[in-house]
Amino acid sequence: MVYPAASPATWFVTGASRGLGLELVGQLLERGDNVAATSRSVERLTAALGTADTSRLLPISLDLTDETAVAAAIAATNDRFGGIDVVVNNAGYGYLGAVEETSDSEVRAMFDVQIFGVWNVLRAVLPQMRGARSGHIINISSIVGLIPFPGWGLYAAGKYALEGLTGSLAGEVAEFGITVNLVEPGYMRTDFLKPVSLGLPAATATGYEAIRTMTATHQAMPGSQLGDPAKAASAIISIAVAGDAPLHQVLGSDSLSLAAATVEALAADIEAGRALAVTTDIPSS
Repeated sequence: MVYPAASPATWFVTGASRGLGLELVGQLLERGDNVAATSRSVERLTAALGTADTSRLLPISLDLTDETAVAAAIAATNDRFGGIDVVVNNAGYGYLGAVEETSDSEVRAMFDVQIFGVWNVLRAVLPQMRGARSGHIINISSIVGLIPFPGWGLYAAGKYALEGLTGSLAGEVAEFGITVNLVEPGYMRTDFLKPVSLGLPAATATGYEAIRTMTATHQAMPGSQLGDPAKAASAIISIAVAGDAPLHQVLGSDSLSLAAATVEALAADIEAGRALAVTTDIPSS
């Protein structure tokens, strides 16, 4: 069992001061677990936790793109709690704009968080998990990591990269007793679609009226999303406790129906391309 049964587990959670990450940290502290919670603003994190018992909390101000700082945060967690049982890579933000409208700096900023930041955490924590032959890594993706909606090209690119990274990682570390999961939520009632968490292009191009309409629809959505972040956080804890979730764990009935439709569409594409696919083989002699 990855999650210790007889003593508090130690969690390392990124993106912990808002939304799903904040809800997860609060529930873990209430359970009596140890939590190293990272944010760009420790003040915002501690204020958001309010009156929660923080005696088992290690708040860490962290820029995930700084590999040295990430390694130091992992080391500080080990010093405080004696090891790390579960890592949740949750930090991220949204971006809504056409591919043509997305600047080089915006692309690099997204991948800095969604991929390079995650990679920094993995490089820092995997040696100790491999040595202990135990551990659990949970990477928070999105239904957009399975379905590339128009207007979400940059966000989808980051999540698709995370999906590929996580799938390869799962195969590499299974023999060391390390469990790896992707969590793919649908729409949740968090700050994700509010200006604080949703990037927009600095300049728009003509002809993308449908994306402007989609943007306005999403900006009006907060408060009406189907997903409950408290229940999603509880589900993530259950994934760690049980240790038997599938690699791809969708959350939310909206995510579930979209994922099922995507699988059907992919199967149809593969079948439609079958005749051409077999023409590129070198004939057997």
